[in-house]
Amino acid sequence: MTLDPGGIVAWLIVGLIAGWLAGVVMRGGGYGIVGDIIIGLVGAFIGGFIFSLLGVAGQAGFIGSIVVAFVGAVMLIAILRTLMPARV
Repeated sequence: MTLDPGGIVAWLIVGLIAGWLAGVVMRGGGYGIVGDIIIGLVGAFIGGFIFSLLGVAGQAGFIGSIVVAFVGAVMLIAILRTLMPARV
């Protein structure tokens, strides 16, 4: 796998969309654009791992990548909220 500028930009866009969607669904205050990208990218790794354990693997395309990253990002936000107390 090679990282070219188009690939990096695509992953940043997937991370941003997935992180933003996860923040909306989880009804949080959001993490800002950089935080959403980080949540989305880490969520993509978590989602990819979970989906591979379930036997769902292969080329998912752009929309499929967003779905996988979204599922992972929702799981990541749930874990973070469980481990970190709410700020007042």
